[in-house]
Amino acid sequence: MVARYPRFLSALLMAFLAAMLSPRLVMAENLRIGLVGLDSSHCEQFTLRLNDPANPSHIPGARVVAAFPGGSPDLPESAARVAGFTATLKDKYGVQIKSSITEVCAAVDAVMILSVDGRPHLEQVREVILSKKPFFLDKPVAASLKDVVEIYRLAAEAKIPMFSASAMRWYPGVVEVATAEATPAIAAISYGPAPILPHHPDLFFYGIHATEALFTVMGTGCVEVRRTSTKTASVVTAIWQGDRIGTLHAIHALPMGSANYKLTRFGQKGVVEQKNQGDYTPMLREIVKFFQTGLPPVTPSQTLEIYGFMEAAEQSQRQGGKPVNVREVLRKAGTPDAWLIPEAPAPKS
Repeated sequence: MVARYPRFLSALLMAFLAAMLSPRLVMAENLRIGLVGLDSSHCEQFTLRLNDPANPSHIPGARVVAAFPGGSPDLPESAARVAGFTATLKDKYGVQIKSSITEVCAAVDAVMILSVDGRPHLEQVREVILSKKPFFLDKPVAASLKDVVEIYRLAAEAKIPMFSASAMRWYPGVVEVATAEATPAIAAISYGPAPILPHHPDLFFYGIHATEALFTVMGTGCVEVRRTSTKTASVVTAIWQGDRIGTLHAIHALPMGSANYKLTRFGQKGVVEQKNQGDYTPMLREIVKFFQTGLPPVTPSQTLEIYGFMEAAEQSQRQGGKPVNVREVLRKAGTPDAWLIPEAPAPKS
């Protein structure tokens, strides 16, 4: 027994060290993040917050270690920025630049797909899913509602955790308006920039921000959408369950990067207006927490309803402002019933 005792202690020590170095613990404490798409300011801003401990907005627990530049040659907003952001991440933050998504996935614990163009997202997601790595998908989820639904379907089928959201969902000013009263908002108005770019439904690309802010206040249950448009702006009026009304003012004349966002909430007790903006930090905290836990802060149903709203607005515009049912739009795009928000019960006669 005495002779075996040191061996027992040695084995116990080895087991302890193995547990300390297990993927689960390493992932929870020191996440290695990979980026796909270096054509958006998000890649630099996210890396700054994760990799620079001296930054006031530093978020511990994760670090960007590898990236694939990507880029869309036929989209100036992408092609003109890839080289600069790639050089910054490599030279300033020590990120390894890889020649493929597969190489990035092999070097990391989790992935953020940040390509500014929604068109390649479906194929990029397919490659990430093959690696079995959880991922965050930046806006827009895709360049069509059909692709949005397919992305969520593929991830669910492979049991790979994922989510997508606009940073505005966690802006302090937006959260303050959304939580101003315990009861649901009677109505809300959200406005913001929505410059029109080719290859995307016009609200998907940048109008997603003001749209998601509207849904953060109104919640789920959007039933019907009508849209009125000019070359410079669109007004989208929607009816929510409970006869509540949400209105989006999408200002096409404002450029990308414009800070002209605002929310107004109409409640049982009064009117509350957004006083503060925000930045990427709160959302990035949610992303890191998601990678650590595997629990997305936004469900597929919530995100799909937002994109269903934007697609319904597109269809209403083509139909001269006629009302379009969001649930029908989602069903036609292939959304499973399990991801549709339950219909409101019929009123009692």
